[in-house]
Amino acid sequence: MSPEVLIIGAGPTGLALALWLARLGVSVRIIDKSAGPGETSRAIAVQARTLEYYRQVGLAEDVFAGGLKVERITVRARGRAIAEARLGDMGAGLSPFPFVLSFPQDEHERVLIAHLERAGVRVERKTELVALAETATGVRATLETGRTPEVVEAAYVCGCDGASSTTRRLLGIEFPGGTYAQVFFVADANVSGPAADGGLQMCLGARDFCLVIPVRSTGSFRLIGLVPPAFEGQETIRFEDVAPAVARTPGLTVQTVNWFSAYRLHHRVAERFRTGRAFLLGDAGHIHSPAGGQGMNTGIGDAINLAWKLAAVLQGRGAGVLLDTYESERITFARTLVESTDRLFQAIASRSPFGTVWRLGVLALVIPWALRIHFVRRQMFRLVSQIRIEYRSSPLSAGSAGRVHGGDRLPWVETFDNFAPLASLDWQVHVYGRTDAALRAAAGQRGIPIHDFHWNARAEAAGLAPDAFYLVRPDGHVGLADAAEDLARLDGYLARFAIVPRALQRHQSPA
Repeated sequence: MSPEVLIIGAGPTGLALALWLARLGVSVRIIDKSAGPGETSRAIAVQARTLEYYRQVGLAEDVFAGGLKVERITVRARGRAIAEARLGDMGAGLSPFPFVLSFPQDEHERVLIAHLERAGVRVERKTELVALAETATGVRATLETGRTPEVVEAAYVCGCDGASSTTRRLLGIEFPGGTYAQVFFVADANVSGPAADGGLQMCLGARDFCLVIPVRSTGSFRLIGLVPPAFEGQETIRFEDVAPAVARTPGLTVQTVNWFSAYRLHHRVAERFRTGRAFLLGDAGHIHSPAGGQGMNTGIGDAINLAWKLAAVLQGRGAGVLLDTYESERITFARTLVESTDRLFQAIASRSPFGTVWRLGVLALVIPWALRIHFVRRQMFRLVSQIRIEYRSSPLSAGSAGRVHGGDRLPWVETFDNFAPLASLDWQVHVYGRTDAALRAAAGQRGIPIHDFHWNARAEAAGLAPDAFYLVRPDGHVGLADAAEDLARLDGYLARFAIVPRALQRHQSPA
């Protein structure tokens, strides 16, 4: 039997996409050319928005259990701590997960795979995409498994196959961007010293910088920094080449190096994320510096954004135009992210006299001041956690009520946990305050669950409006916000995108 969706690549992006699709009742097939899951930590930061998505499919608890909460940020200059802030204080009341979770990618992938297998889907290993063509009704993919090539028919194909994406190459999509001049190193090591006393440590030096992040419960730390200029041209760079900088900038003593890699960083965004029935997600569509731990989380965000739209179109619960909004929503964010992380990385990593002044002058003065200001700390959490991502310019976004606009992530209200209903992975209406009888009747007729929450100070602080209605998408973003409870506007929105909630479709299906 042909799958509805063929997924190329079984990293976190592909696995998250497969899991959401499977939970939504879509038949999937996921392949990867590697022999097994990754064996190294690679990406480690799991942001609050990703954990919110994971909570919707019952995955957050297992991910949380395997990771380490990073609740504190410390900034050091010339080895001395100059500023400190607690992430829990920065994000309190903004998300159920007011922290960064450190969870090595190899362990992360294994949790995703376990949940995917429970949903009846297994990753097909040592299987590679070698040809791709669109047909009148879908796509035809040729897969190489070491035996006779296999031809697979599917309705859609999703390329989650990384920076060197075969899917992107076969589609002829350009990948413009550039390469940083500096060579970057990443190491996981057992270390000791003041910068290893917990939390995220940003260590600034005259010609270097180094990030120190706890990785595993065994006491391993992630070290991220710049390879000294004298070694940048070497074919093989060893940890011994960067060890003096590690000892000097963060002031660490290294006992054991568990993993080490050095490479040049790229910053690129594909010219488009969709060609017909083929889509690009994750590193296949965008790569950038690791500043802020955004890369993997952005790929997972791509997956969730596309998954519910694919399911709706495949199951007759949404118009094909829904799929057009994947690129418009996600490519805009990808471009903004690449530009911002590029500027941040260039400023922090520069070895010019300007870079030294920036690190030890401007940053060393500004960061302690900024972290003392409540508003600045909150904005920093919103930015890094990805809860600030919005799609206000999307065709899927309409209206506003209070400070919440169509396209915004639904604000979390801690007192009654309004995120719990999002586990349905379905459209729903939220009202904070009094629910009009006509709205209740209309929502029932249209098969849209309506969730009532009492009005309180926390709802007001979150930017919600009393007695307004918010039509919430399956991914937790607001589609339509309306303070006047205009039922004609609700009907118009649903008709425009041919939206049929899963609950209504199940009710109408023959027994």
